[in-house]
Amino acid sequence: MFTVKFVGGAKKSFPMERLNIDKSEITIQELIILLVDLKPKDTPTLDTENVLIAINGADSSAMSGKSTKIKDNDIVSIIPIIHGGALNRLTFEFSKKQIQAIEIKDKTSINVQFLDELRKKFPKLVIQAISSDFILNQYHFKKIISLSIESQKNNVLLSNKLETDILMRFALNTQISNAIKNVGIKSNKSFVLVAIGNKKNLNSLYVELKPFTVNLFLKNNELYLRKYFKITKKHFFSTYSKNPLADILIEKASVLF
Repeated sequence: MFTVKFVGGAKKSFPMERLNIDKSEITIQELIILLVDLKPKDTPTLDTENVLIAINGADSSAMSGKSTKIKDNDIVSIIPIIHGGALNRLTFEFSKKQIQAIEIKDKTSINVQFLDELRKKFPKLVIQAISSDFILNQYHFKKIISLSIESQKNNVLLSNKLETDILMRFALNTQISNAIKNVGIKSNKSFVLVAIGNKKNLNSLYVELKPFTVNLFLKNNELYLRKYFKITKKHFFSTYSKNPLADILIEKASVLF
């Protein structure tokens, strides 16, 4: 037997804090299927593609992803990643933190100094820039950001700063200089600006940068990312997932040391 704990918005689908499951040695994937069957008929659908699933406080994507086995007496937490926003702005909440993403079109006047100036102007925000080439889709983006925030919460950041941890996990590289060189902001290259903080400051940042924004995640980077990170066809097609490449990238990002 193990216990499933519902956090935040997950309680809308399961109007309870805990649910005891009289099973053991089942996988996260099998649990997801079971929860869909167990959900009360008169409650909202549980968005299983936008949740972080932790076992005893550790993100399951840092283990074996959806193949992770749940054992007797484990506590499995279902944590929703709440999101919303227009096409050129993504906002979501994770672990009581407000996150915003906007994509900035390529422009010669935008460089590393631009990022430094933003940080000085909005000191209460955590701000980072990720090359648009290294973000597969919205699912991939939200999972990596959530992974970094969860790592901060558990004091296992790859660096002493959350914004640096985010960059390194998108780069799949534990060398800060290499992560900045490969995945950081560059002139004449589009990038996604990540900001974490309160809604007032996030809105002010968005208003200031709105003239430079484009619609998010329109570019198909699948072939580029598979080649760049040397992900073989065998690995790709053997991954049981609706988002196989994203889950491979997330798994790799979760085990960086």
